[in-house]
Amino acid sequence: MPKGKILIVDDNKSVLSALELLLFPAFGEIRTVSTPNRMQGYLEEGDVDLVVLDMNFSAGVNTGNEGLYWLKKIMEFDPELPVVMITAYGDVELAVKALKEGATDFVLKPWDNQKMLATLKSAYQLRQSRLEVSRLKQKERALKKEINRDFQPMIGTSHSMMQMQKMIAKVAKTEANVLITGENGTGKELVAREIHRLSGRKEEVMVSVDMGAVSETLFESELFGHVKGAYTDAREDRIGKIETAHNGTLFLDEIGNFTLSLQAKMLTVLQNRQIIPLGSNLPVDVNIRLICATNRDLSHMIDEGTFREDLLYRINTIHIEVPPLRERGKDIILLSEFFLKRYSDKYGKENLRINSQTQEKLLNYRWPGNVRELQHAIEKAVILSDGNVLKPESFFFKPIIASSIDQNLTVEEMEKRMISGVMKKANGNMSIAAQRLGFSRQTLYNKIKKYGI
Repeated sequence: MPKGKILIVDDNKSVLSALELLLFPAFGEIRTVSTPNRMQGYLEEGDVDLVVLDMNFSAGVNTGNEGLYWLKKIMEFDPELPVVMITAYGDVELAVKALKEGATDFVLKPWDNQKMLATLKSAYQLRQSRLEVSRLKQKERALKKEINRDFQPMIGTSHSMMQMQKMIAKVAKTEANVLITGENGTGKELVAREIHRLSGRKEEVMVSVDMGAVSETLFESELFGHVKGAYTDAREDRIGKIETAHNGTLFLDEIGNFTLSLQAKMLTVLQNRQIIPLGSNLPVDVNIRLICATNRDLSHMIDEGTFREDLLYRINTIHIEVPPLRERGKDIILLSEFFLKRYSDKYGKENLRINSQTQEKLLNYRWPGNVRELQHAIEKAVILSDGNVLKPESFFFKPIIASSIDQNLTVEEMEKRMISGVMKKANGNMSIAAQRLGFSRQTLYNKIKKYGI
């Protein structure tokens, strides 16, 4: 069946009849009006794909200004609606002006039937293309909104958290690159998402890449993308994470895992704001806001020659240190209540609460896995709970007494001892040890190499 609804506006009824006869077999519906002020009702119905508009309507007037006036009205109502002007030979100059004002095309009177049909079919296809682009843009906006919707609020009233949130609020409004540091499980990605949520790029997507979970051989393809045939398994073009984050935010977790070669390429990206996909020679412009995170000492890595100092300057315009959970005091209870509500709802266990003895136990534990460990502990306790109260015995860990820690040890020395102990208990199994420590396998491997364990 023919498709497309055309509105023809011309004060000459012979013209209307001739066009209606010509176009009826090719289009689904033909509507005609002899005065332009009657077309508003059709436009408001939103049921017109194409308008054919005469340039002159008043007797004895052939300036074409009336057509330009009504063209402007149509463009104000719907700038994407194609309008084809009908003009006499003497009005060609005005018709060209109409094109500049937004008209799609013009046809000379007397017209050639084949030329008229070809012009209107082309204008109709343009309408369909514009509608498809509009639908895709709406879908893209909805997708971005859905991706950015699922975020966890930042919970905490401790001094360290309040200071950090103040800094986030200031930094978010800028385009400055941010480096987030802190122990595993402290919520570095959560901080990155909060910066993105409060930034001018919040309507765009934040792309997160965990470099600790990507093998070194795939680093470049993951970040820069590739063209078909770039390497053996590259069977089709693929857009990299950097290009995907165009106009949005790129979050690189475990930035310390970058090889020196990749560091050099990343530095070039930040300087030139361009990427070159693997196997291609054509640069692609990118506009990103970069946020990086690591639990490693990048300054120490610079001294060792494993991290570029110039790259650190680039990514470290603003430095945010996320405090460990053990230094956040009563935030432990606030977070416990938050996770308790989440998992009570998830597992259908209503009216669960944590008694005061359990709160004391949670406060005395040092949480080496930080917020992530607390979250998993609460979920496990909810799953295994029988009554309405989570008691101390619902949590299967022993509080660590602060006095038992050697105060002379550095953080790195303590981490080395902890990794050594866990590796020993896991009988050298890196997968098991990584899971117990809350690391990725790659991160654990890097730390073992770093400490010479």
